[in-house]
Amino acid sequence: MTSRWLPVLVWAAVIFAFSSIPSLNSGLGTWDTVLRKLAHMTEYAILAVLLVRATGSYAWAFALAVAYAATDEVHQLFVRGRHGSPVDVAIDAVGALVGLAVARSKLLPWNTGR
Repeated sequence: MTSRWLPVLVWAAVIFAFSSIPSLNSGLGTWDTVLRKLAHMTEYAILAVLLVRATGSYAWAFALAVAYAATDEVHQLFVRGRHGSPVDVAIDAVGALVGLAVARSKLLPWNTGR
């Protein structure tokens, strides 16, 4: 059981670490925004895949990923140069759905068709 949850905890820590950085602006203008939002989606797609692997439940994986996204946005309210955004939670939720769709598609080696 621990072996299934350890990657979830490590990835959640990675997300937390990125959220603790005051500014991730690349200076690319509009592309910066697009790239950051794609990064949000990718982070949460990975988290959702790890969560479904750990829980065995797509519903729980989605709920936990979105809950973590919400707490992450609250965390960003306390980081200088960052702000929390409900829009980012929605973007993270879409990323989680994409990750779960990939997990369900049997493209992953550990997928048992749950």
